[in-house]
Amino acid sequence: MDHPYRVLITDDHPHAREAIATMLEDDPIFQIVGQAKNGEEAIELCQVLIPDIVLMDIEMPGLNGLETTKIIKEKFHYIKVIILSVSDNVADLFTAIQYGAQGYLLKNMDPDDWLQYLHSIMEGSSEATRGMAGKLLYQFREKDLQDSSLSKSLTPREKEILLLLTKGITNKQIAEQLFIAENTVKNHIKNLLEKLQLENRVQLASYAIKHLKA
Repeated sequence: MDHPYRVLITDDHPHAREAIATMLEDDPIFQIVGQAKNGEEAIELCQVLIPDIVLMDIEMPGLNGLETTKIIKEKFHYIKVIILSVSDNVADLFTAIQYGAQGYLLKNMDPDDWLQYLHSIMEGSSEATRGMAGKLLYQFREKDLQDSSLSKSLTPREKEILLLLTKGITNKQIAEQLFIAENTVKNHIKNLLEKLQLENRVQLASYAIKHLKA
């Protein structure tokens, strides 16, 4: 990384914006370039400030975080958006991923977990997303899911790994369950991300829930 990642904080509560700013300002990997109090302002500031990442509150008057995310990703596809919420409502998570968000953070998470997660998203690692994928997705799995045309191109082993990802378990645990090497699991996950054109573990788990049968 040649320069810090430019961050735009979007939240209708000034104290919440300040708390997020305080948490990030001591981390040299991030530079806070602006704060927005609503969705409309966030869209305007994205045009002016060109942030690398937007931290987006989900509950805001007027244009909510999900709607704002959809517009930002349509206009500025290169900007990463992380949804912020006090609720682990899986419907919101699904919608956020559908609209192009790269991740979903709970406001009551430990600050160290926040930073680890944001580092993971910006640096292309999927490890920090694993726990959240499991917590938010596994308990809401649907039994009657239809295969998409894309999922039919997956191998039986790839489908097994996708379904295990929804449980939020580690690569090592997946390897133990399938009696294969941990590096083999990592390679399968890398291939799945490329094949399905997804960016991280959360999106893989979300895909599995929507398109694969248990």
